[in-house]
Amino acid sequence: MLTVNRTRPAGPAGRITRVETLMLGTSWRDFGYVRVHTDEGLSGIGEITHPYRVAEVCALTEAIAGRHLIGADPFDVEELWLRVYQGDFLRGGDMGGVALSGLDQAMYDLMGKALGVPAYRLTGGACRDDVRVYANGWYTGEREPETFAAKAKETVAKGFTALKFDPFGPGLHELERAELRRSIDLVAAVREAIGPDIDLFIEGHARFAMPTAARLVRELEPFDIGWFEEPMPWTHIERYAELRQRAAFPISGGEHFHNRYEYKQLFATNAVDIIQPDLSMAGGFTEVRKIAAIADTHGMLVAPHNSNSPLCTTVSVHAALGIPNFKILETFDGLLEPFVFDALKGTLPMEGGRIGLPTAPGLGVELVDEVFEEHPPSHRFWNMFADGWEKRNRT
Repeated sequence: MLTVNRTRPAGPAGRITRVETLMLGTSWRDFGYVRVHTDEGLSGIGEITHPYRVAEVCALTEAIAGRHLIGADPFDVEELWLRVYQGDFLRGGDMGGVALSGLDQAMYDLMGKALGVPAYRLTGGACRDDVRVYANGWYTGEREPETFAAKAKETVAKGFTALKFDPFGPGLHELERAELRRSIDLVAAVREAIGPDIDLFIEGHARFAMPTAARLVRELEPFDIGWFEEPMPWTHIERYAELRQRAAFPISGGEHFHNRYEYKQLFATNAVDIIQPDLSMAGGFTEVRKIAAIADTHGMLVAPHNSNSPLCTTVSVHAALGIPNFKILETFDGLLEPFVFDALKGTLPMEGGRIGLPTAPGLGVELVDEVFEEHPPSHRFWNMFADGWEKRNRT
Protein backbone atom coordinates (compact mmCIF):
# COMPACT_ATOMS: atom_id res chain seq x y z
CA MET A 1 0.00 0.00 0.00
CA LEU A 2 2.93 2.39 0.54
CA THR A 3 4.26 2.07 -3.01
CA VAL A 4 2.75 3.51 -6.20
CA ASN A 5 0.14 1.12 -7.61
CA ARG A 6 0.33 1.11 -11.40
CA THR A 7 -1.77 -2.02 -11.90
CA ARG A 8 -5.12 -0.34 -11.22
CA PRO A 9 -6.52 1.71 -14.09
CA ALA A 10 -5.98 5.43 -13.54
CA GLY A 11 -8.95 7.73 -12.97
CA PRO A 12 -10.00 10.61 -15.24
CA ALA A 13 -7.20 12.87 -13.95
CA GLY A 14 -4.52 10.45 -15.15
CA ARG A 15 -1.28 9.88 -13.27
CA ILE A 16 1.02 12.39 -11.63
CA THR A 17 4.07 13.19 -13.76
CA ARG A 18 5.62 16.29 -12.22
CA VAL A 19 5.45 18.46 -9.09
CA GLU A 20 6.79 22.02 -8.82
CA THR A 21 6.74 24.73 -6.15
CA LEU A 22 6.57 28.53 -6.30
CA MET A 23 7.12 31.34 -3.80
CA LEU A 24 5.58 34.81 -3.75
CA GLY A 25 7.06 37.68 -1.71
CA THR A 26 4.90 40.28 0.02
CA SER A 27 5.54 43.07 2.52
CA TRP A 28 4.26 40.81 5.30
CA ARG A 29 5.50 37.28 4.55
CA ASP A 30 6.38 34.90 1.74
CA PHE A 31 3.65 32.61 0.41
CA GLY A 32 4.37 29.12 -0.91
CA TYR A 33 2.48 26.98 -3.43
CA VAL A 34 2.70 23.57 -5.04
CA ARG A 35 1.51 22.66 -8.54
CA VAL A 36 0.97 19.02 -9.52
CA HIS A 37 0.80 17.93 -13.17
CA THR A 38 -0.69 14.76 -14.69
CA ASP A 39 -0.32 12.94 -18.00
CA GLU A 40 -3.86 14.03 -18.91
CA GLY A 41 -2.68 17.63 -19.19
CA LEU A 42 -4.26 18.73 -15.90
CA SER A 43 -2.61 20.66 -13.08
CA GLY A 44 -3.76 21.08 -9.50
CA ILE A 45 -2.48 23.53 -6.90
CA GLY A 46 -2.23 23.82 -3.13
CA GLU A 47 -0.85 26.26 -0.57
CA ILE A 48 2.31 25.35 1.35
CA THR A 49 2.92 28.61 3.22
CA HIS A 50 4.93 28.36 6.44
CA PRO A 51 5.24 31.51 8.60
CA TYR A 52 9.04 31.47 8.38
CA ARG A 53 10.29 28.41 6.49
CA VAL A 54 8.66 28.62 3.07
CA ALA A 55 11.77 27.74 1.09
CA GLU A 56 12.43 24.72 3.29
CA VAL A 57 8.84 23.51 2.90
CA CYS A 58 9.05 23.92 -0.86
CA ALA A 59 12.16 21.75 -0.94
CA LEU A 60 10.52 19.16 1.29
CA THR A 61 7.36 19.11 -0.84
CA GLU A 62 9.31 18.44 -4.02
CA ALA A 63 11.32 15.71 -2.31
CA ILE A 64 8.17 14.04 -0.94
CA ALA A 65 6.58 14.12 -4.37
CA GLY A 66 9.61 12.47 -5.93
CA ARG A 67 9.56 9.70 -3.35
CA HIS A 68 5.83 8.99 -3.20
CA LEU A 69 3.62 10.71 -5.79
CA ILE A 70 5.10 10.37 -9.28
CA GLY A 71 2.99 7.83 -11.16
CA ALA A 72 0.16 7.94 -8.62
CA ASP A 73 -3.55 8.52 -9.32
CA PRO A 74 -4.76 11.75 -7.64
CA PHE A 75 -8.12 10.12 -6.92
CA ASP A 76 -6.46 7.74 -4.43
CA VAL A 77 -6.36 10.51 -1.83
CA GLU A 78 -6.61 8.33 1.28
CA GLU A 79 -3.78 6.12 0.11
CA LEU A 80 -1.68 9.10 -0.95
CA TRP A 81 -2.18 10.79 2.41
CA LEU A 82 -1.08 7.67 4.26
CA ARG A 83 1.78 7.02 1.86
CA VAL A 84 3.22 10.49 2.48
CA TYR A 85 2.54 10.53 6.22
CA GLN A 86 3.81 7.03 7.01
CA GLY A 87 6.14 6.42 4.09
CA ASP A 88 8.07 9.63 4.58
CA PHE A 89 8.12 9.23 8.40
CA LEU A 90 6.54 12.65 8.86
CA ARG A 91 4.81 11.75 12.14
CA GLY A 92 3.40 15.28 12.36
CA GLY A 93 5.21 18.57 12.88
CA ASP A 94 4.91 21.89 11.11
CA MET A 95 6.93 21.48 7.91
CA GLY A 96 5.62 18.02 7.11
CA GLY A 97 2.10 19.09 7.98
CA VAL A 98 2.26 22.06 5.60
CA ALA A 99 3.73 20.01 2.76
CA LEU A 100 1.16 17.23 3.13
CA SER A 101 -1.68 19.75 3.36
CA GLY A 102 -0.75 21.49 0.13
CA LEU A 103 -0.34 18.24 -1.76
CA ASP A 104 -3.73 17.06 -0.51
CA GLN A 105 -5.34 20.32 -1.69
CA ALA A 106 -3.80 19.78 -5.13
CA MET A 107 -5.34 16.29 -5.35
CA TYR A 108 -8.83 17.70 -4.79
CA ASP A 109 -8.15 20.45 -7.32
CA LEU A 110 -7.19 17.77 -9.86
CA MET A 111 -10.21 15.61 -9.06
CA GLY A 112 -12.59 18.53 -9.37
CA LYS A 113 -11.11 19.59 -12.69
CA ALA A 114 -11.22 16.05 -14.04
CA LEU A 115 -14.89 15.69 -13.08
CA GLY A 116 -15.88 19.25 -13.92
CA VAL A 117 -17.18 20.05 -10.42
CA PRO A 118 -16.07 22.41 -7.62
CA ALA A 119 -13.90 20.76 -4.98
CA TYR A 120 -16.53 21.17 -2.27
CA ARG A 121 -18.69 18.64 -4.14
CA LEU A 122 -16.02 16.08 -3.26
CA THR A 123 -15.64 17.10 0.39
CA GLY A 124 -19.15 16.71 1.77
CA GLY A 125 -21.09 19.03 -0.52
CA ALA A 126 -22.74 22.13 0.95
CA CYS A 127 -24.35 22.37 4.38
CA ARG A 128 -24.92 26.11 3.84
CA ASP A 129 -25.30 28.68 1.08
CA ASP A 130 -22.22 30.71 1.99
CA VAL A 131 -19.38 30.95 4.50
CA ARG A 132 -19.14 33.70 7.08
CA VAL A 133 -15.65 35.15 7.55
CA TYR A 134 -13.95 37.40 10.08
CA ALA A 135 -11.14 39.89 9.58
CA ASN A 136 -7.67 39.61 11.08
CA GLY A 137 -4.58 41.72 10.37
CA TRP A 138 -6.66 44.92 10.22
CA TYR A 139 -4.95 46.54 13.22
CA THR A 140 -1.56 47.37 11.68
CA GLY A 141 -0.40 50.63 13.21
CA GLU A 142 0.35 52.22 16.54
CA ARG A 143 -0.79 50.21 19.55
CA GLU A 144 -3.08 52.92 20.88
CA PRO A 145 -6.83 52.76 21.62
CA GLU A 146 -7.67 55.56 19.19
CA THR A 147 -5.75 53.92 16.34
CA PHE A 148 -7.22 50.46 16.87
CA ALA A 149 -10.73 51.87 17.28
CA ALA A 150 -10.51 53.80 14.01
CA LYS A 151 -9.17 50.79 12.11
CA ALA A 152 -11.88 48.58 13.59
CA LYS A 153 -14.54 50.98 12.29
CA GLU A 154 -12.92 51.01 8.85
CA THR A 155 -12.95 47.21 8.75
CA VAL A 156 -16.59 46.91 9.76
CA ALA A 157 -17.44 49.46 7.09
CA LYS A 158 -16.04 47.01 4.51
CA GLY A 159 -18.77 44.55 5.41
CA PHE A 160 -17.20 42.38 8.08
CA THR A 161 -19.49 41.32 10.92
CA ALA A 162 -16.68 39.87 13.04
CA LEU A 163 -13.11 40.92 13.95
CA LYS A 164 -10.19 39.34 15.77
CA PHE A 165 -7.06 40.91 17.19
CA ASP A 166 -4.22 40.43 19.68
CA PRO A 167 -4.11 43.42 22.07
CA PHE A 168 -1.20 42.10 24.15
CA GLY A 169 1.86 43.49 22.34
CA PRO A 170 5.03 41.43 22.85
CA GLY A 171 3.76 40.00 26.16
CA LEU A 172 5.03 36.57 27.19
CA HIS A 173 4.18 34.50 30.31
CA GLU A 174 3.13 37.57 32.31
CA LEU A 175 2.05 41.17 31.70
CA GLU A 176 3.27 44.08 33.74
CA ARG A 177 0.40 45.98 35.32
CA ALA A 178 0.69 48.91 32.92
CA GLU A 179 0.74 46.57 29.94
CA LEU A 180 -2.27 44.67 31.22
CA ARG A 181 -4.26 47.89 31.55
CA ARG A 182 -3.14 49.04 28.11
CA SER A 183 -4.22 45.73 26.57
CA ILE A 184 -7.64 45.84 28.19
CA ASP A 185 -8.05 49.48 27.16
CA LEU A 186 -7.46 48.43 23.56
CA VAL A 187 -10.22 45.82 23.80
CA ALA A 188 -12.57 48.35 25.41
CA ALA A 189 -11.89 50.91 22.68
CA VAL A 190 -12.51 48.42 19.88
CA ARG A 191 -15.71 47.11 21.44
CA GLU A 192 -17.03 50.65 21.88
CA ALA A 193 -16.09 51.55 18.31
CA ILE A 194 -17.83 48.58 16.67
CA GLY A 195 -20.85 48.40 18.94
CA PRO A 196 -22.61 45.36 20.41
CA ASP A 197 -23.68 43.66 17.17
CA ILE A 198 -20.23 42.81 15.79
CA ASP A 199 -18.50 39.63 17.00
CA LEU A 200 -15.14 40.30 18.64
CA PHE A 201 -12.56 37.54 19.12
CA ILE A 202 -9.39 37.98 21.20
CA GLU A 203 -6.12 36.28 20.18
CA GLY A 204 -3.66 35.16 22.85
CA HIS A 205 -1.00 33.64 20.57
CA ALA A 206 -0.28 30.99 23.22
CA ARG A 207 1.53 33.60 25.30
CA PHE A 208 0.57 33.34 28.96
CA ALA A 209 1.16 31.27 32.07
CA MET A 210 -1.94 30.13 33.93
CA PRO A 211 -2.09 32.99 36.50
CA THR A 212 -2.03 35.66 33.79
CA ALA A 213 -4.45 33.74 31.56
CA ALA A 214 -6.87 33.41 34.48
CA ARG A 215 -6.58 37.14 35.21
CA LEU A 216 -7.29 37.97 31.58
CA VAL A 217 -10.37 35.74 31.57
CA ARG A 218 -11.78 37.97 34.32
CA GLU A 219 -10.68 41.22 32.71
CA LEU A 220 -12.17 40.35 29.30
CA GLU A 221 -15.59 39.33 30.57
CA PRO A 222 -17.27 42.78 30.28
CA PHE A 223 -16.59 43.00 26.54
CA ASP A 224 -18.82 40.15 25.34
CA ILE A 225 -16.10 38.43 23.30
CA GLY A 226 -16.86 35.48 21.08
CA TRP A 227 -13.78 33.54 22.17
CA PHE A 228 -10.35 33.84 23.78
CA GLU A 229 -7.90 32.11 21.46
CA GLU A 230 -4.84 30.19 22.64
CA PRO A 231 -4.45 31.94 26.01
CA MET A 232 -1.66 29.52 27.09
CA PRO A 233 1.15 27.57 25.42
CA TRP A 234 0.20 24.07 24.30
CA THR A 235 2.89 22.70 26.59
CA HIS A 236 0.28 23.51 29.26
CA ILE A 237 -2.61 21.80 27.49
CA GLU A 238 -3.64 19.92 30.64
CA ARG A 239 -4.62 23.27 32.22
CA TYR A 240 -6.84 24.45 29.39
CA ALA A 241 -9.91 22.66 30.76
CA GLU A 242 -9.34 24.36 34.13
CA LEU A 243 -9.23 27.74 32.42
CA ARG A 244 -12.42 26.93 30.49
CA GLN A 245 -14.21 26.42 33.81
CA ARG A 246 -13.27 29.97 34.84
CA ALA A 247 -14.28 31.63 31.56
CA ALA A 248 -17.66 33.14 30.77
CA PHE A 249 -16.93 32.81 27.04
CA PRO A 250 -15.53 30.06 24.78
CA ILE A 251 -11.86 29.13 24.65
CA SER A 252 -10.51 28.26 21.21
CA GLY A 253 -7.32 26.82 19.74
CA GLY A 254 -5.65 24.07 17.78
CA GLU A 255 -4.02 25.85 14.83
CA HIS A 256 -0.61 24.38 15.74
CA PHE A 257 -1.74 20.75 15.52
CA HIS A 258 -1.07 19.09 12.18
CA ASN A 259 -3.24 15.96 12.16
CA ARG A 260 -5.77 13.99 14.21
CA TYR A 261 -2.97 12.31 16.17
CA GLU A 262 -1.62 15.63 17.43
CA TYR A 263 -5.19 16.60 18.31
CA LYS A 264 -5.66 13.53 20.50
CA GLN A 265 -4.73 15.19 23.81
CA LEU A 266 -6.81 18.28 23.03
CA PHE A 267 -9.86 16.08 22.54
CA ALA A 268 -9.02 13.78 25.47
CA THR A 269 -8.83 16.72 27.89
CA ASN A 270 -11.70 18.74 26.36
CA ALA A 271 -9.24 21.60 26.23
CA VAL A 272 -11.30 24.00 24.11
CA ASP A 273 -14.82 24.82 22.99
CA ILE A 274 -13.83 25.67 19.41
CA ILE A 275 -11.09 23.99 17.37
CA GLN A 276 -9.12 25.87 14.72
CA PRO A 277 -7.44 23.51 12.27
CA ASP A 278 -5.69 25.13 9.32
CA LEU A 279 -6.38 23.68 5.85
CA SER A 280 -2.74 24.41 4.92
CA MET A 281 -1.26 22.89 8.09
CA ALA A 282 -3.55 20.17 9.44
CA GLY A 283 -3.46 17.73 6.54
CA GLY A 284 -5.66 19.36 3.92
CA PHE A 285 -9.21 18.34 3.06
CA THR A 286 -8.67 14.66 3.82
CA GLU A 287 -7.56 15.19 7.41
CA VAL A 288 -9.48 18.29 8.46
CA ARG A 289 -12.79 16.58 7.70
CA LYS A 290 -11.83 13.83 10.13
CA ILE A 291 -10.69 16.30 12.79
CA ALA A 292 -13.98 18.18 12.43
CA ALA A 293 -15.96 14.96 12.83
CA ILE A 294 -14.08 14.08 16.02
CA ALA A 295 -14.72 17.59 17.32
CA ASP A 296 -18.43 17.06 16.71
CA THR A 297 -18.39 14.02 18.99
CA HIS A 298 -17.06 16.34 21.73
CA GLY A 299 -19.65 19.06 21.13
CA MET A 300 -16.98 21.39 19.73
CA LEU A 301 -17.36 23.85 16.84
CA VAL A 302 -14.86 24.38 14.01
CA ALA A 303 -13.48 27.82 13.11
CA PRO A 304 -10.62 27.18 10.68
CA HIS A 305 -7.41 29.12 11.17
CA ASN A 306 -6.21 30.91 8.03
CA SER A 307 -3.29 33.32 8.26
CA ASN A 308 -2.22 32.45 4.73
CA SER A 309 -2.98 33.78 1.25
CA PRO A 310 -6.31 34.06 -0.60
CA LEU A 311 -5.72 30.57 -2.00
CA CYS A 312 -6.01 29.09 1.49
CA THR A 313 -9.10 31.24 2.02
CA THR A 314 -10.65 29.69 -1.09
CA VAL A 315 -9.59 26.18 -0.04
CA SER A 316 -11.05 26.77 3.43
CA VAL A 317 -14.38 27.89 1.96
CA HIS A 318 -14.62 24.67 -0.05
CA ALA A 319 -13.95 22.68 3.13
CA ALA A 320 -16.19 24.74 5.43
CA LEU A 321 -19.21 24.30 3.18
CA GLY A 322 -19.29 20.60 4.04
CA ILE A 323 -18.52 20.78 7.79
CA PRO A 324 -21.80 20.60 9.77
CA ASN A 325 -20.27 22.01 12.97
CA PHE A 326 -18.54 24.91 11.21
CA LYS A 327 -18.68 28.33 12.95
CA ILE A 328 -16.72 31.01 11.03
CA LEU A 329 -13.55 31.35 8.90
CA GLU A 330 -10.55 33.61 9.43
CA THR A 331 -9.16 35.78 6.64
CA PHE A 332 -6.16 38.11 6.31
CA ASP A 333 -7.02 38.96 2.69
CA GLY A 334 -7.64 42.63 3.50
CA LEU A 335 -4.02 43.00 4.63
CA LEU A 336 -2.52 42.04 1.27
CA GLU A 337 -1.29 43.97 -1.75
CA PRO A 338 -3.34 43.84 -4.97
CA PHE A 339 -0.64 41.88 -6.81
CA VAL A 340 -1.27 38.88 -4.54
CA PHE A 341 -4.74 38.55 -6.06
CA ASP A 342 -3.23 38.98 -9.53
CA ALA A 343 -0.90 36.06 -8.81
CA LEU A 344 -3.82 33.87 -7.70
CA LYS A 345 -6.34 34.19 -10.49
CA GLY A 346 -9.85 33.11 -9.49
CA THR A 347 -9.81 33.34 -5.69
CA LEU A 348 -13.25 33.77 -4.17
CA PRO A 349 -14.49 37.31 -3.46
CA MET A 350 -16.04 38.40 -0.17
CA GLU A 351 -19.27 40.35 0.01
CA GLY A 352 -20.95 41.50 3.19
CA GLY A 353 -18.63 39.48 5.42
CA ARG A 354 -19.47 36.26 3.55
CA ILE A 355 -18.09 34.18 0.68
CA GLY A 356 -20.53 32.44 -1.63
CA LEU A 357 -20.62 29.03 -3.29
CA PRO A 358 -17.74 28.35 -5.69
CA THR A 359 -18.75 27.42 -9.24
CA ALA A 360 -15.50 26.71 -11.12
CA PRO A 361 -14.13 23.14 -11.35
CA GLY A 362 -11.64 22.13 -8.68
CA LEU A 363 -10.49 25.03 -6.53
CA GLY A 364 -11.06 27.47 -9.37
CA VAL A 365 -7.69 29.17 -8.92
CA GLU A 366 -4.66 29.29 -11.22
CA LEU A 367 -1.16 30.55 -10.41
CA VAL A 368 0.04 33.35 -12.73
CA ASP A 369 3.76 32.70 -13.13
CA GLU A 370 4.56 36.16 -14.49
CA VAL A 371 3.38 37.83 -11.28
CA PHE A 372 5.44 35.41 -9.20
CA GLU A 373 8.52 36.37 -11.22
CA GLU A 374 7.88 40.05 -10.50
CA HIS A 375 7.62 39.46 -6.73
CA PRO A 376 10.29 37.01 -5.56
CA PRO A 377 10.44 35.88 -1.92
CA SER A 378 11.95 38.29 0.59
CA HIS A 379 12.76 35.67 3.28
CA ARG A 380 11.66 38.24 5.86
CA PHE A 381 11.41 37.17 9.51
CA TRP A 382 8.33 38.49 11.31
CA ASN A 383 8.94 38.29 15.07
CA MET A 384 5.64 38.47 16.94
CA PHE A 385 7.41 38.70 20.30
CA ALA A 386 9.14 41.99 19.41
CA ASP A 387 7.81 45.49 20.03
CA GLY A 388 5.70 46.69 17.12
CA TRP A 389 5.04 43.22 15.67
CA GLU A 390 1.44 44.23 14.97
CA LYS A 391 2.70 46.56 12.20
CA ARG A 392 3.85 43.42 10.32
CA ASN A 393 6.85 45.27 8.85
CA ARG A 394 4.61 47.53 6.80
CA THR A 395 5.71 51.12 6.23
